[in-house]
Amino acid sequence: MMAESFDIDCVVIGAGVVGLACARALARAGRETVLVESENAFGTQTSSRNSEVIHAGLYYAEGSLKARFCVAGRRALYDYLAARGIAHRPCGKLVVATSGAEAAQLAGLKARAERNGVEGLELMDGDEARAMEPALSPSVEAALHSLVSGIFDSHGYMLALLGDFEAAGGRLALGAPVLSGQAEGGRIGLHTGGAMPAMLRARTVINCAGHHGVDVAGRIEGPHRAGLPVMRFVKGSYFSVSGRAPFSRLIYPMPGPASLGLHLTVDLSGRGRLGPDAEWLPDTEGPPFDYRVDPVRASVFLEAARQYWPDLRADRLSPDYAGVRPKLVGPGEPSGDFRIEGPGEHGTPGLVNLFGIESPGLTSSLAIAGHVAEIAP
Repeated sequence: MMAESFDIDCVVIGAGVVGLACARALARAGRETVLVESENAFGTQTSSRNSEVIHAGLYYAEGSLKARFCVAGRRALYDYLAARGIAHRPCGKLVVATSGAEAAQLAGLKARAERNGVEGLELMDGDEARAMEPALSPSVEAALHSLVSGIFDSHGYMLALLGDFEAAGGRLALGAPVLSGQAEGGRIGLHTGGAMPAMLRARTVINCAGHHGVDVAGRIEGPHRAGLPVMRFVKGSYFSVSGRAPFSRLIYPMPGPASLGLHLTVDLSGRGRLGPDAEWLPDTEGPPFDYRVDPVRASVFLEAARQYWPDLRADRLSPDYAGVRPKLVGPGEPSGDFRIEGPGEHGTPGLVNLFGIESPGLTSSLAIAGHVAEIAP
């Protein structure tokens, strides 16, 4: 089938939550925008395989993009959810320490978060934490209470972003993978496949392809290809907890190097869920991923959760779902930052690449989109 050719102002690649937010921001700024997605639905990968937590911004390096966009994005997200009537609850979170060494780290975590602009933080001892959440373990020595952390309906949020985008004149093309691209005459020509192949000649291309971001960038000819990062992937599995969880807040252990630890979230219906863990995938493994949860991992989840929830029984755990986080660092390396690069960084006119948009990407999405709209050529 011969591909039709279209001249378009902006093309956004990838209809995950960040792609939806970026496309919405561009369309609402008056720019003709098409959002292309290789899958047959939006938000099917990282955006729908997470904890649905609204992060306060506790964990990120001072001055990093993660810190900046999480704080601004969280404030914008709460306003957006309230204005659109999307289900959410600022339930709060306890980061718990179960040793003296961990308790000493909490003050540093709080101080760094406050330097990054995070509000609503309170240090407390173990007794104060148990007064708030009586099911916590006696081994909890201290906790950091984050009042502004919460949970929300991420699918409802993505639907609202899509609705705003389309109301502003934007168009979504599903089942349209980017096969190749090249700069030509001040535009970037993108060849898309699927049932209706097309040549999209765009002044601006925003690469929000998530797991496929580096691969997609490599298919587009230009100087940016000389500096593409190596993408690595960490699988995170979740186990559901039967019955009603005895907590009203999110319960997090101290963060680890590859994840925020095996935490307990309580969804909008009161159902408990543990995860994610952190399983580094081999460098040879890429999308599509195996999202099955190995039931054998339940023993690891039980041991980790009992550090703060001693009464949890093994028969309450069931394999739930898994997600995969796109990483720009490898095992044992310090946590990486978001990487958002325009022509000034990589030299290809008209192209903005977004790499390594893992947690807190969902919370940060509106702030990321505002930044991308500002730097988009």
